[in-house]
Amino acid sequence: MSIANTGSPSPTSHLFNPLFAQPEGSPIRELFPYLSRPGMLSLAGGYPSPGLFDAEGLQQAATTALQQDAAASLQYGASEGQLPLREALAELCASRGITCTPGDLLVTTGSQQAFDLLVKVMVAPGDPVLVEVPAYPATLQTLKLAQAQVVSVPTDEHGLDTEALARLLAQWPHARRPKLLYTVPNFSNPGGTLLPASRRAALVALAREHGFAIVEDDPYGELRFDDRCEPSVYETGLAQCGSANPVVYLSSLSKTVAPALRIGWMLADAQLLRRCAIAKQTADLCTSPLAQNIAAHYLRSGRYAPQLQKSCAEYAARMDALCSGLEAALGEQIRFVRPAGGMFIWAQLQPQEGDHEALSRALFAAAVTQGVLYVPGKAFFPADAAKQAGLCMRLSYAAPTVPQINEAVERLGRAWQQAVLSPIA
Repeated sequence: MSIANTGSPSPTSHLFNPLFAQPEGSPIRELFPYLSRPGMLSLAGGYPSPGLFDAEGLQQAATTALQQDAAASLQYGASEGQLPLREALAELCASRGITCTPGDLLVTTGSQQAFDLLVKVMVAPGDPVLVEVPAYPATLQTLKLAQAQVVSVPTDEHGLDTEALARLLAQWPHARRPKLLYTVPNFSNPGGTLLPASRRAALVALAREHGFAIVEDDPYGELRFDDRCEPSVYETGLAQCGSANPVVYLSSLSKTVAPALRIGWMLADAQLLRRCAIAKQTADLCTSPLAQNIAAHYLRSGRYAPQLQKSCAEYAARMDALCSGLEAALGEQIRFVRPAGGMFIWAQLQPQEGDHEALSRALFAAAVTQGVLYVPGKAFFPADAAKQAGLCMRLSYAAPTVPQINEAVERLGRAWQQAVLSPIA
């Protein structure tokens, strides 16, 4: 659950950083209290399925870590990360077609920390940062606390619109160019889209021309439902720019192994990695060496690939159930792109008439009454662009089972009918 806000004055209120005087938490985590309601079904959180955790394999890896590497596992470690894990992650990157060495990697406490470190190192208050929208809320939250100027870049059914980005950059004043562009090119959160290779190449060319860095966040890229596999933006940057590659690659084991390990990593040039390592020293000194060594032994155990294959097959079945259910329950009243991987569907309802903002509130209230949760679309837009969300929602098929998805969609259909008949004014 989220930390309670009692409304009572704090004796330290006058000492707060102005950014935390009236803080706003994650809009997704603010939904947690609803989850405790009896019988509630959730299509909201982007959580991996608990039934797909390889607990046996992780237990074996933990035993090995403590038996063979007890001193290294229980002691402080290097801020850059344990060498055995960085070697294993370099091999994992190679399997994704990404060329790197262990020295090119910084281990982080989840990929969210990697992005936070990048922002601390690169972004000063007022600096423009390009973000594809709709966007992952924690990205927007990080940039807001950094006092960055968030500049929205539109997306479509293929992901980030590079032609729209080119038009935006052509009008940009040269005195204050953007520092970063953030994108999730593989099965994006929340869009579920896969950026085509041609757009990846165009994006790198724009970064090279206009002098900004690309942050490629890739937690979902291995969760593919077919054989389609676009080259990473990072590898595209290497091919086009060589050692001047403008791309920083972030990834994580949270969606493919277990979130509780909190293992993420950053792949970047040496100068940027050094500065991020120094920033990490002030944050947590180092990512848990025990978790790192468990992850390293697990990746070397031979269990990762078959477990990933199992996850992909199960998520594909759940995705199909959700898409088919939405089409059956809502028909032409809902529009979405059927994803080729990942964990999410970005859906837009199509009412014939009415106040979309009021209808959005009515739908969420009705959904809660019916016992089903989703994340309203406005959570994925900067505050000044929230109206663009309209009647959009993010739905996740990862955690619930197929029978739960079937029931959840029926409840959502009833909620929509309830909201259309009696919208909140």
